[in-house]
Amino acid sequence: MEEIDHIVADFEAAAKRALQVEFDVVEIHAAHGYLLHEFASPLSNERTDEYGGAFENRIRFGLRVVQAVREVWPEKQPVFVRISATDWKEGGWDLEQSIELSRRLKAAGVDLVDVSSGGAVPGVQIPVGPGFQVGFAAAVRREAEIATGTVGMISDSAQAETIVRTGQADLVFLARELLRDPYWPRRAAQELGVKIKAPVQYERAW
Repeated sequence: MEEIDHIVADFEAAAKRALQVEFDVVEIHAAHGYLLHEFASPLSNERTDEYGGAFENRIRFGLRVVQAVREVWPEKQPVFVRISATDWKEGGWDLEQSIELSRRLKAAGVDLVDVSSGGAVPGVQIPVGPGFQVGFAAAVRREAEIATGTVGMISDSAQAETIVRTGQADLVFLARELLRDPYWPRRAAQELGVKIKAPVQYERAW
């Protein structure tokens, strides 16, 4: 229990440092088999105390972290939480639990849930493909009534725009695609007919 208290304090301290160096947004990673996801998933959490067993117990640690961060993070600045919507394995963490957790996160002051999946257990079959996790974000957005972000092999600008325009998610997060193409936002804007203003130092090159 003492170690859990220390870790909650560490998250709080990290948020304070992020604020000191003037980050605008903080995101708590509770997905992909990292510690908070390990506690949430019944496949990885074998505790028998107040942090294990029932759903309420398994999410307790994560909610404590969220509450600690929200207390030190300015109300006008957003807090995101990344979750895995499903473990992709029977008996594991699933969409229904994700929706209920997201309701609790909203009540705790979270502004957006970044919806991914998997990572808790090895050897599962995941139907990977462009937009394969969008449905999870849409369900959380609809049922928990909280803003969501979606991720997962979204690299086409028209697909990303459609996801947001049709209300399946409020944001599309890009990761590997930006490693492959750092100018993806500029190219996407051109493809979608959106004019963006470059930083002054870039204007002559654009």
